[in-house]
Amino acid sequence: MPDQLMYYVLLVGCLLLAAALSVAAWRRPDTRRRGVRLLAGLLAVAGLWLTAYPPQRTIAVPQAEAILLTEGYQPDTLRALLGRFGARTRVWRYSVGSAPAPSDTPAVHSLTTLREHMPALQRLHLVGRGLPAAALPALGSVRLVQHMPAPLTGFRSAHWNRTLELGQPLLLEGYFAAARTSNSVWVRLQVAGTTRDSVRLPAGNGAFRLRYVPKTAGRLVATLSAGPGRKLLAKEPVPLEVVAPRPLRVLLLAVTPSFELKFLKNHLAARQHMVAWRAGISRGLTQTDFSNQPTADLSRLTPALLARYDVVVTEASVLAALPAAEAQALRAAQRGAGLGVVVLAEATSLPAAVPGRAAVQLVVQNGNPSRPQRVEWPDAPLATALVPSTLRLSGAARSLVTLAGSGAVVAASQRMGLGSVVISTLPETYPWLLQNASTIYESYWSRLLSAAARPVSPATRWTLVDPWPRPQLPLALRLAAAFPTQQPVVLGSTSTPLARLPLRQDPELPEWSTATYWPSTVGWQQIQLSGQPTQWFYVFAPADWQGPEVQRRAQSAFPWLTSAATPLPALQRSEPWPLEWFFALFLLAAGFLWLEEKL
Repeated sequence: MPDQLMYYVLLVGCLLLAAALSVAAWRRPDTRRRGVRLLAGLLAVAGLWLTAYPPQRTIAVPQAEAILLTEGYQPDTLRALLGRFGARTRVWRYSVGSAPAPSDTPAVHSLTTLREHMPALQRLHLVGRGLPAAALPALGSVRLVQHMPAPLTGFRSAHWNRTLELGQPLLLEGYFAAARTSNSVWVRLQVAGTTRDSVRLPAGNGAFRLRYVPKTAGRLVATLSAGPGRKLLAKEPVPLEVVAPRPLRVLLLAVTPSFELKFLKNHLAARQHMVAWRAGISRGLTQTDFSNQPTADLSRLTPALLARYDVVVTEASVLAALPAAEAQALRAAQRGAGLGVVVLAEATSLPAAVPGRAAVQLVVQNGNPSRPQRVEWPDAPLATALVPSTLRLSGAARSLVTLAGSGAVVAASQRMGLGSVVISTLPETYPWLLQNASTIYESYWSRLLSAAARPVSPATRWTLVDPWPRPQLPLALRLAAAFPTQQPVVLGSTSTPLARLPLRQDPELPEWSTATYWPSTVGWQQIQLSGQPTQWFYVFAPADWQGPEVQRRAQSAFPWLTSAATPLPALQRSEPWPLEWFFALFLLAAGFLWLEEKL
């Protein structure tokens, strides 16, 4: 209301002033330049009015584009963009966390801040390796144009089992690419400064696969490097955690004492497995032995006895001689309670009492059965053993060990009820220990026992949504368990508290809880939660594994990508004409009236 009153007061005042100036110019005795004075008076009043209430005009907003510099940007690319869009184009530098940025370019730590500085921003030219995936949602409707640098020499991808049991191999697979060299490159896996495995890439790039069996449990950071000779082209950390193997409860059953099961008993006992051994001596007499567990009555297979074990390793002839009640107890424990059974088959046929016999058929080998043959299984060196017969599979049975070259099955497993049954045709594996091939022996029996062992409830574990956590970037952690009553705590490698994690329960999956953690340091860190085992994870340095990080950033930015040639919609806005023009008109007209009066 006051504005409207002022508007009308000023309007009336300007009209009265225009009338007064016009009457004064018309009645002046000197009639020279009367018309000019009339015009100057009207212009002065108009300039005064327009200065107070200037007219509006509609203008087109220039296409809102800016340049954002990220890690690894090329100055030549920046100069080309400035030459294309003009030197007045806004240039920003993206900085992760609180890291200082060069003073020659304004730095932003969040895209939200950038949009606040440039409300009309529609297209952002991204120069360098790109933005972290967590920063992209803040773009909103802003489109991206990526100007990626030339691919660098390094590891483009890598995958390995970051947690493994002691005795299991570390399997590292990936792809190395050299930008310019065509010479051969050696890719090496080093632990404690010693090369454990290596592979040669004749063309200087290609896929690779490395293997190493850790000797002790614990956490370690291996090194993956590449280069011709001793010259390094790339070097990356390979963190992994080696955990103690699950202690199994194994029952060994033999018709008579044999080297095969005797060696197996000693081997398992030396690795802290709980082992019981029973072998027949004569009719009605048995010999027993116990390792890492108290003694018990093994004369009869009862449900109570079988419930104490995870795996039963037995010769096929033992199953053929079992009384009906014991055979029934074994089948019930295998199908209904998850007991695993490993059957060492005879050379000619499988007894009817062997579980899963319908899906496995024994095939006697032709030729000389006393001649050792090569057998193989994944992630293990070739081994030789006597193979009197092989297996023909049907149904759900799957192969575990095969003959090298022919692929004939030597050992197989199948799921029956809640448990698994493994059948092996190798009569003697203990010679591997006598030949100092303990690695082959360990790998073979670990494969068979792992396939047959009684399943256990999966341990509660945290899942890292991002497999490459880095400092100053959010890391989403997911817990699949009942919602805890206490907050988890993140500790450093020396048990120094780093952060408490507030959990958020998923409304659609109540058994899932998520937390967001912002790492601040590099290296091993652990999550502790009351009632749950401690879980370790590794935070990589910002410069580590740039190959997978660049690919991940490019994939994450895909929904926001657009072409630089795509025209932007023209934006228009209304704004008043510059006040200086109308005030200058008032000064010129009023000055003319004053000067003309003096002439």
